[in-house]
Amino acid sequence: MTESKRFSRAMWQIMEQLLENDNLEEGLFRSLETIVQTLKSEAGAIWVLDKETDRLSPLFHTGPADLTGVSIENGQGVAGMVTKTGKAVIVDDTAAYPGFEGSIFDDNGIVTKSMLCVPLNNLHETLGCVQVVNSLDGTGYDEEEQELCERMASLAAISISEKGLGTGIDDKGEVLISLRNVTKEFPSGGDVLQILKGINLDIRKNEFLVILGESGCGKSTMLNIIGGMDSLTDGRLIIEGEEFTRPSESRLTRFRREYVGFIFQAYNLMPNLTALENVRLIAELVADPMSPEEAIARVGLADRGGNYPGQLSGGQQQRVSIARAIVKKPRLILADEPTAALDYSTSVEVLSLISEIVKNPGTTVVMVTHNAEIAKMADRVVKMRGGRIASIRKNMHPLKAEELVW
Repeated sequence: MTESKRFSRAMWQIMEQLLENDNLEEGLFRSLETIVQTLKSEAGAIWVLDKETDRLSPLFHTGPADLTGVSIENGQGVAGMVTKTGKAVIVDDTAAYPGFEGSIFDDNGIVTKSMLCVPLNNLHETLGCVQVVNSLDGTGYDEEEQELCERMASLAAISISEKGLGTGIDDKGEVLISLRNVTKEFPSGGDVLQILKGINLDIRKNEFLVILGESGCGKSTMLNIIGGMDSLTDGRLIIEGEEFTRPSESRLTRFRREYVGFIFQAYNLMPNLTALENVRLIAELVADPMSPEEAIARVGLADRGGNYPGQLSGGQQQRVSIARAIVKKPRLILADEPTAALDYSTSVEVLSLISEIVKNPGTTVVMVTHNAEIAKMADRVVKMRGGRIASIRKNMHPLKAEELVW
């Protein structure tokens, strides 16, 4: 069969699926499968824009990459850029494509080598995009294949506009903290080094949020800004609906003292104080703390409260630091690589304790890690790459700490 006949046949199938099928969802999914098969691609997705959140989620996807629960910011990555501009993009070779740092497919089991992405344009707006990746014969994509995708996308956009369709983006939960277009810059010699490049993120009340990424991606810098340990260069930080972008020193001190609990990779315990005294020292900073004895008992160290840090194992010291974080009864707990210095079995114990914290009403935990396995425990996972949020994934079935393997 010639290419033109193959494409004509595919278009007829797509028209049947979208125009004659009463079930729009089924029609869209079958159309995506037709495009992926016809273009002999490894995977594909239909992304739909949620105007309220300005984020894209994959309405449907096919291929080995599991994009369930993922969302991306409009304008970020190739799919976001195509949706933002309403213009198609062909990437023949991602290694030679300017600014390409990986795709959502790379984060979920596929090495992206080539890509074709076209907008879902109706007469008035761009609703999202259709994206296919990795031409299996290695030749990349051409204009004829782009035209087929655009015709399919046009029919899909019309069908979505006429019949209506939910985006599938999970946006439930009351917002605790919002970051809007947050940037962070540091002087570097005679130049400026930009660490954060426009972060938009809502952190919800009583959730376990993991920020995942390689070293240098900006995740710890973002955590420090959230916790009031560093200031942003530009953008906005909003705490429970109130502006917190440029707080006064006294307000910042109260926030760190009363609102936030910190758990670090380094335990930062006072070596000349016992475990219980380390916890009591923090409890004395707030008006209505948990009793230090209760905090120590909650982390399983009731019988070691009289020991000094030097008499405790690394895991036990980290437990003390967790007790020190929870004794203030904070609204927010920030954990920066809390298991990086621990072995596997001790890490599981510490992670179990941290997951228990989220079960306390009103407590939110935000954890930074480079370990993708730990991220499987979270309610949501924020993947960072190069100072930007590459994706946000909702874990449909979060694992328990003892189910993790690395």
